[in-house]
Amino acid sequence: QVHLVESGGGLVQAGGSLRLSCAASDSIISINVMAWYRQALGKQRELVAAITSGGSTNIKDSVKGRFTISRDIAKNTVYLQMNSLKSEDTAVYYCAAEELGYATYEFAFWGQGTQVTVSS
Repeated sequence: QVHLVESGGGLVQAGGSLRLSCAASDSIISINVMAWYRQALGKQRELVAAITSGGSTNIKDSVKGRFTISRDIAKNTVYLQMNSLKSEDTAVYYCAAEELGYATYEFAFWGQGTQVTVSS
């Protein structure tokens, strides 16, 4: 069982930045994949970014160049740096850990979510 706690969400103006944090209760090196998802009101949840235990990253095309996923192994924490935020980035952002199968995008553990609201 991996417990995930997200933080860093909030209200920001368009063009601003936020950094989300996801603190894991287990060593993130032992977790095959950690990811950030988001779900906007009335829309399906979508993958935003992912990072493997080896450090490889994957970023959703629509946020490339604006969002970056990174990690601090010593702190067992994964980050999502979000720059040049747009109103369409408004969503609840979730941290996920331990992909159930290669490229399945299904995860065993989820955080509680953190709200990001971008005002235009």
